[in-house]
This record gives sequence, C-alpha cells and structure tokens, in this order.
Amino acid sequence: MTTYMKIFEERISGLSKGVDETVDSWFLMSSPAPVFGVVLLYLAFILKIGPEFMKNRKPMDLKRIMVFYNAFQVCYSIWMCRTSIQESNVISSIFSKKCEINRTREQNLALYSGAWFYFFSKIIDLLDTTFFVLRKKNNQVSFLHVYHHTITVLFSWGYLKYAPGEQGVIIGILNSGVHIMMYFYYMVAAMGPQYQKYLWWKKYMTSIQLIQFVLILGYMLAVGAKGCNMPKTLTFFFVGNTVIFLYLFGNFYRKTYNKNKGIDGSSRTGSSLAQSALRAAGGMGCMPTQTQITSQSQSQSQSQSQVQPAKAYIDLNNNSVKPLKVE
Repeated sequence: MTTYMKIFEERISGLSKGVDETVDSWFLMSSPAPVFGVVLLYLAFILKIGPEFMKNRKPMDLKRIMVFYNAFQVCYSIWMCRTSIQESNVISSIFSKKCEINRTREQNLALYSGAWFYFFSKIIDLLDTTFFVLRKKNNQVSFLHVYHHTITVLFSWGYLKYAPGEQGVIIGILNSGVHIMMYFYYMVAAMGPQYQKYLWWKKYMTSIQLIQFVLILGYMLAVGAKGCNMPKTLTFFFVGNTVIFLYLFGNFYRKTYNKNKGIDGSSRTGSSLAQSALRAAGGMGCMPTQTQITSQSQSQSQSQSQVQPAKAYIDLNNNSVKPLKVE
C-alpha cells in the first residue's frame, strides 16, 4: 500500500509541474486540483444545486447584471483579440515555409500570459449557464452548451500548463473575434424588447461559429502537412475536438432552424407574430413553444377585426411572448 501511495504522489507531483515554473506560480495553475474544483462546482450548481434552489422561486431579474456582464465580455474579447495580434508573430509563422518559431524568454512569457488571460476568460464564460439557471431557462442548459463550456476550460488550462504553442494563438484570435459579436448580441438582447428589431441576425451567429471551426480545422491540417515545429499532440487534439464541435454545432443549427422554419410556415394566420417571436427569442434563453405560438395566433385571429395590429416582444424575465399594440 505504501508503494502505491508513493507512486500516486509522484504522479500527482509530476502533473503539478508544467513547461514553465513561472506559469506554475500563477492563479489556478499550480496543479490540476483548482481547475477541476471549479469545473465540478460549476456542474454541481447548474445540474443540481441551482435548479433545486430555484424550483419554487420566481425567475431572478438580472437585466442590469446581464447588460453589464455582456458589455464587459465584449470589451475583454476586443482586448484579447487586439493583444494577440500585436504581441505574437503568428501571422509571419503561418506564411513561412516550415513555420519556424524562434522566441526569446520574454516572448515566451508574453505568449504564456496571453494564454492565461484566454483561459481565465473561459472561467468567466461559465456565468452564462449560471444566469440561465437563475432565470429558470433550464431548456437552454443543453449538452452542447455544457460540453462546450466545460471542455474549453479544461483544455485551455491544459494547453497553457503542458503544451503551449503557436496554434493556440490562432484559435484565441478567431474565438475572441466570434465572442465580440456573440456577446454584443446578448447585450442588446438584455437591454429590453424595444431593441429586438436590431436582433434579426441571430441565426447567423451559429453560422459564424461553424465558419470559425472550419478555419481552425483547415489551419491545423496545414500545420500538420507543413511539418511545423509545434507540439504534434496538441495539433491532433485540436483537430479531434474541432471535429466534435463542428458536428454538435452543425446538428444544433439543423434542428433549430429547420424546426423554426416549419413553425413559421405552418399557418399564415399569426405568422408575423410567430416569426417575430422566434427571431427575438433565440439567444435570450426564451424560445417560445409551439403551444404558445398557436395560442397567440388563435387569439389574434378571433379579435383581428376589432383591434389594431399587434407585434410581439419577449419578456426576458418570465419567458413569455406578449403582444404590444402599434401606436
């Protein structure tokens, strides 16, 4: 037993040592325990603790918090994208014949520092799901959503700890660029129903994410084909995980927008209401159900000769579609 404990301790001690002692001294980077603790707490809250806590309570009104949070995420993503482009030599490495990467100690630390801020942004992203739970949008806590947030936290930590390389810079730039648009969308959505007319481009967000994964996959395959002096294990993992994301996001796009198209085209009566609701609801955690749309359509059909035309807006706090008279 003593021998097995000694071997276990040695292996744990080995996991605590990364590629650089400076990185090991940074927040959450000393060993796998802190980051695994964060992920386990996240999963416990969103899957068990949070839903149980909110079971007999009304959805929380987090409008102001969400506007601030999403505005912060936009600014943080802009800063990361700008810093990554300015501080790295990734562009020149892409177009060199063999991707020759020669960095000084200071340049390595700059790369590691940028990777830490990217990793920490993934910790902050976990608040997305927390807000869903507190607002009782449990239908938004899907496998895709939870898997995406969990794996990006763990992978970005492991990348910085054990195998930092130039590949991560490209992914950081592309991902931060997508997040600028995504969190800007959520910020506008959280500001209230009067801004929903500006959210017509919601469905293109998933398309942009899919394009991002295609670009990442193409870059990784090019890195492998050119024989670049970058960690090959990291390249293989990037390729595998990108393929998984392509499948999951592609499946989400197909199911979501094919289903919405079917709902929109099911009836001409009230179709304007349904289309407006679907465009505005997606991404806010308040997608109306078929029953809600049918009920609204029947009500509008019965009274359309007596009242003025109506337009739909989404109540962000209690997940309902409400009509608003046109002035």
